[in-house]
Amino acid sequence: MNSKLMLTIGGTLAGIGVALGAFAAHGLKTMLSPYLLDVFATGVQYQFIHAIAILLCGILLQFKLSPKGRKYFALAAICFIIGVFCFSGSLYALALTGIKWFGPITPFGGLFFMLGWGLFVYAALQINEVNQ
Repeated sequence: MNSKLMLTIGGTLAGIGVALGAFAAHGLKTMLSPYLLDVFATGVQYQFIHAIAILLCGILLQFKLSPKGRKYFALAAICFIIGVFCFSGSLYALALTGIKWFGPITPFGGLFFMLGWGLFVYAALQINEVNQ
């Protein structure tokens, strides 16, 4: 995955996060219970955090990096994207439909987030500060 794609996906997810946050605050406030509204808001929060992480991966690819560093920043971004769809997506679906079987999908998203952060740290350790 290249920098342009990461920046595009990260920016898109952040923009969608704004729209979903506004939708929750204005459109869902009277339709959902406080609990389900909080579930939805948690999805939005994690989507934003990881949209920024994807943007950061894309920005970091603009630096001189070893092939290993580039590979692991790209893998981290992929994990963050999968995590957003599994974690946030399942929370949105649960909140909007009330269907409980979406709940077990959420931890898989959390695992991808954790894996992504581990890969991010590993990639950061590959940065040679002398070449910057």
